Amino acid sequence: MRIEEPGPDDLTELAAVAAATFPLACPPSVSPADAAAFIAENLSADKFAGYLADPDRIVLVARDDDRILGYAMLIHGVPDDADVQQAVPLRPALEISKMYALPDVHGTGVSAALMTEALERGAQSGAACVWLGVNQENERAQRFYTKFGFRINGTKTFRLGAGIENDYVMVRAR
Repeated sequence: MRIEEPGPDDLTELAAVAAATFPLACPPSVSPADAAAFIAENLSADKFAGYLADPDRIVLVARDDDRILGYAMLIHGVPDDADVQQAVPLRPALEISKMYALPDVHGTGVSAALMTEALERGAQSGAACVWLGVNQENERAQRFYTKFGFRINGTKTFRLGAGIENDYVMVRAR
C-alpha cells in the first residue's frame, strides 16, 4: 500500500470510493436521500477535479496495485464558523476534512497510513495544529483520532440535508 496524491485519471474511482464510504460515517438519523444528495453535491468526479486544483486543499489516496482503498482531504485554514474559530485557537491550522477507507480494508492500517501522512503534511506546511470535525455519535472514529493525539476542544454543527448534525471539533497541536 502507498499514500499519494491522485491525478486526473483517478477522479472517477475516487468519487466512487467517496460515495461508498461517506454513508458509513453518518449517524442512523441521516436518511439515505440526504446522504445521496450530499454525495452528489460534494463528492462527484467534477468536484474532486476542483479539489485537486485548489491550492488550499490536499487530496491523498491510499492504494494498492489494484485500486484506491481510501482517501483523505486536507484544507488549510479555519472556516468563519464561530464555533470552529473558538475550538481551533492555534494558527496556522490544517483541517482533515475527510478521511475514509473502504469497509473491506477497515482494520488493515489504511486509515492509520492516511492519518500519518496527513499529520506529516501538516508539519511540512508549518501548521500549529491539525483539526477535524467528527459526528458526536461516531465513537469508533473518535477513538481512532484520540490514538493520534486529537482531543475534543469544542463542538460545531453540520447541515446534512434537512437535518443538523452535531460534531465534536478535535484538535491536535504540533
